[in-house]
Amino acid sequence: MSTRPLALIVDDEPAICELLQLTLDRMDVDSMAAGTLAEARRLLQSRPLDLCLTDMQLPDGSGLELVGYIQQHLAQVPVAVITAHGNVESAVLALKSGAFDFVSKPLDIGDLRKLVSTALKLRQTRDAGAGRVAVTRLLGQSQAIEQVRAMVAKLARSQAPVHISGESGTGKELVARLIHESGPRADRPFVAVNCGAIPTELMESEFFGHKKGSFTGAGADKDGLFQAAQGGTLFLDEVADLPLHMQVKLLRAIQEKAVRPVGAAREIPVDVRILSATHRLLAEQVHAGRFREDLYYRINVIELHVPALRERASDIPVLADFILQRMAKLQGRVQPNLAADALAFLQGYAFPGNVRELENILERALTLAEDNVIRAADIHLRKPQEQEQEPAEAGGEAQPLGSYLDDIEKEAIRKALEQARYNKTAAAKLLGMSFRQLRYRIKKLGLE
Repeated sequence: MSTRPLALIVDDEPAICELLQLTLDRMDVDSMAAGTLAEARRLLQSRPLDLCLTDMQLPDGSGLELVGYIQQHLAQVPVAVITAHGNVESAVLALKSGAFDFVSKPLDIGDLRKLVSTALKLRQTRDAGAGRVAVTRLLGQSQAIEQVRAMVAKLARSQAPVHISGESGTGKELVARLIHESGPRADRPFVAVNCGAIPTELMESEFFGHKKGSFTGAGADKDGLFQAAQGGTLFLDEVADLPLHMQVKLLRAIQEKAVRPVGAAREIPVDVRILSATHRLLAEQVHAGRFREDLYYRINVIELHVPALRERASDIPVLADFILQRMAKLQGRVQPNLAADALAFLQGYAFPGNVRELENILERALTLAEDNVIRAADIHLRKPQEQEQEPAEAGGEAQPLGSYLDDIEKEAIRKALEQARYNKTAAAKLLGMSFRQLRYRIKKLGLE
């Protein structure tokens, strides 16, 4: 009995079936062929499958119906759709319906082989349990984070572009990394780029690379981010910050699966999965004319929302424990205990800066804590009822918590130093902290 993987080909054109079967056989993959939806359903029930390739147009219906059927009854089987050349709408619709990937007619054998190889890796990934291990790094037991974990596991089995939305500091890059690490591209590069951090004049070179001498300063050939992510995942963070001219070039690269380095005569094929994120609402950016609608629909095939920390306050204890454990290890000290009043303070706070803000607050508290216990006084958080009563006369936008706390702390330290005639030991006593803690705070707040 053959131990080779088994694929189902669904297409009513004998020439296409023959080409696909020949390609698969050369990749050590057995195959069966069906010309209709009805026959495909029958074969799907007859033997365990590792892959399905289906045409969009079939005599008795659409390939999308088969995608839906497999999603419902055989969710572990990746299904790829064969679309007409240039029919982006069909490809996007197939991916939204749950297709693993798509390939366009006329079939490119190189593209087909890459697709099949990636699909077959799903079985290895599943057998190794990599997806389960990766998503455990999303800490918490709240329903909100459970839903994210379930989506990560599902999206890891697809090659569809995913847009990850959520406020700053929620962990969008972590989610992107987990999608990558849980899927068939896990052994290939994960390349993350902050689109807002690249100077406009260097964007094309950074994304697509350049040839030697193509512009002043181009002293050698250089690969771009797409080439660096070859076979893996390219994560476009803060994608809404891309200027419009770059959005056009990015759209072409995604659709053609090829890039042209600056100064090059021809395009280079690239095989990358695109994940993107932004803290802005992309739909609003499209409406305002700052983001191209066609690119929006291409990268936002599936959206995954990462909840704010205030939406999963029940996860704060486990997050705080993990953060303190990591920080204590880095500092070579025993992990401090989090007192009940400190935990109550944290769980009553709205965290506009989300998990990143929690990390910053705990880092500060770790420095101030005496006898290895973090108490509410070490956290310097206002009580929940005080947060709700912002002074009406202040006017303007609310000040971020980090700078607000820094300002209060600076003023308290200044007053204590003045009162102690700049004797730091005496000032530390007035502030109820050790000399070492005061010296650290003075340096960190730039009061020296």
